[in-house]
Amino acid sequence: MSKVRILVLTSSTGGGHDARAEAFAEWCFQLYRHDVDVQIEQMLENSSIVYRFGVSTYNWIQRRSPWMHKIFYAVVELLSFLNSSSVTFGRKFYLQVLQAYKPHLVLSMHDCLNRGYFQLARQILGADHVRTATYCGEFSGGWGYSRNWIEPSVDRHFSRTPTARDFAVKQGIPEDRTKVRGNLMRPRAHLEHIPVEARGDYRHKQLGLHPDRFTVFLATGGNGANNHFDLLPSLLRYADRCQAIVICGRNKQAYNDLIHWRANHPEFNCFIEGYTEIMHLLLQVSDVIVTRGGTTTCAKALNFGCPIIFNAFGGIMPQEELTWKFFRNGAASHKIETSAEFSKIIGVWMQDTGTYESALKRFLNLQYEEDPTILIDELVTLANEVPKAALERQCFPTNGSTGPCP
Repeated sequence: MSKVRILVLTSSTGGGHDARAEAFAEWCFQLYRHDVDVQIEQMLENSSIVYRFGVSTYNWIQRRSPWMHKIFYAVVELLSFLNSSSVTFGRKFYLQVLQAYKPHLVLSMHDCLNRGYFQLARQILGADHVRTATYCGEFSGGWGYSRNWIEPSVDRHFSRTPTARDFAVKQGIPEDRTKVRGNLMRPRAHLEHIPVEARGDYRHKQLGLHPDRFTVFLATGGNGANNHFDLLPSLLRYADRCQAIVICGRNKQAYNDLIHWRANHPEFNCFIEGYTEIMHLLLQVSDVIVTRGGTTTCAKALNFGCPIIFNAFGGIMPQEELTWKFFRNGAASHKIETSAEFSKIIGVWMQDTGTYESALKRFLNLQYEEDPTILIDELVTLANEVPKAALERQCFPTNGSTGPCP
């Protein structure tokens, strides 16, 4: 039986690109089962020692010195010239993948995996035998929106917001090839909802927290970059009124230190976890999240109505500027660079709950509703222009059942 084959290009610079790639693969199986075959490739780190060093450097900068990324970002932008019409570094590995897998669609989830990659795929497979698409997760345009996202020959360019779409068109993407598709979360995030009236119960029974206290979510990316110990003293002052959910990513030392800190502060309710698979549930029972401007975390926070305080300790990376700008302009979201700034915000909210309610209302005004299956169907349909396979589309099991759509 003919299958649709989709090659997804991603890289572990941060965690958002991989998260979207994995979400796409899960959705394809959810909706099309074995009719659609998805192959995810960590194309940068697997194809070239130069790229592998770049990915490691990026993640080190994110953990240690975010301000340095302004320099690193400028260097990365040079790839738009190196890969203007073909792939420079990692070409051999990419050719091997193309020739072995013969994808019907090459889908890029990463800025550095568009230019050159689409042209080379057409050259090797034939223009009539492969389609190309980009999913760009940026919230807005301007400084920080990499020119590497812009490949005018792409068949479809998906943007997260109308603002980002307009910028992509301005930079050269043909308008008739663009679409706005905001959400790309895993299916379980759309199925596992905690009703408002049950959130206190979840806090108490699942997390060991007080059911009704103001809950601050101190988050981090997968690599564990955090400023938890700078922020916790501000919350400790209000231990009778607030509590915290704290995650550490894959930072084992941070987790160990936090466990020790909690043991020595029994007056403060605190749930601690390392790398978490239930981000969507933790956001639903939190009143605010403190996080860097990672697009995936911020998109989930918006989807679940959890206001954001942007962590800009040590500076803010160019890509994070795009996210911060979107929420600053649309919801007047807070940004903190010091523990004193965080303490001031929490102090105001604790003394006057109306100020928090106003911030929440502004944030919720940015929300939008979208059928999460539309993007998946559009990409699978694009890929299926090549093999024209007979696909059996499953219904999204909102009622817990599965099976073909009627």
